Amino acid sequence: MPGRRERTGTIRYTPRVAALSAVLITLNEELRLPEALASVAFCDETLVVDAGSSDRTVAIAQAAGARVIINAPWPGFVPQRNLALDQARHDWILALDADERVSEPLCREIQSLAADGPGLAGYRIPRLTHYLGRWIRATDWYPDWQLRLFDRRRGRWQGRRVHESVRVAGPVGRLRSPIEHHPYADIAAHLATIDRYTTLWAQQAFEDGRRAGVLKMTLAPLAAFVRNYVLKRGFTLGEAGLVVSALGSYYTFVKLAKLRERSRGGTPAS
Repeated sequence: MPGRRERTGTIRYTPRVAALSAVLITLNEELRLPEALASVAFCDETLVVDAGSSDRTVAIAQAAGARVIINAPWPGFVPQRNLALDQARHDWILALDADERVSEPLCREIQSLAADGPGLAGYRIPRLTHYLGRWIRATDWYPDWQLRLFDRRRGRWQGRRVHESVRVAGPVGRLRSPIEHHPYADIAAHLATIDRYTTLWAQQAFEDGRRAGVLKMTLAPLAAFVRNYVLKRGFTLGEAGLVVSALGSYYTFVKLAKLRERSRGGTPAS
């Protein structure tokens, strides 16, 4: 998949074997979407599936040359992502979120691939998160391998309420260069996300028949902190590593507490 450089300096994607569709799902992402779209300008197509944004998300996507499909109300992560797969014009997919960017080294690495050449069904890509002013190269947050470049004929998104992922039939390779991740503007945004995701996790875990006791609620958060801060070297990142490790422990506690609330017949958080 060699690339060619236009007079504007933008790297354009020229497929050797297969064309490539970049697909994104959005909802009120006017602030983060422009950089995400710019990072996939080398692809043959950019498709945005929007869940009914009330801000300028759709106008921004269209102005950037993306094809936009509205699918509202929000059906859930997996149905929305698989709809995007089905609506893409090409079989090879590069899946990205609005808070993610294809780094320049990753762009060059993708362009060097002959997608179908080695018979692979897809590629896992490391994800590198920027948080509290620095790149997080430790804790559970790194390398955070994501299967985001794949052949839709051999793979689909799976999962239910939260933590969905792509599963493919066939061998999977690995790329070296990262997707850059910018998930939280500040700690308050991080805490808001934790609240949403722990509720979804507890709902799914309860439906799966899982339960949480007091002992697990005590030990699992402690284990999460030790794993992130000590074993996975969060301490090397200074304040950011401490915050990531502490909030990872908090996430573990809150999701188990919400699961226990459900199992005891309490009113679940909405």
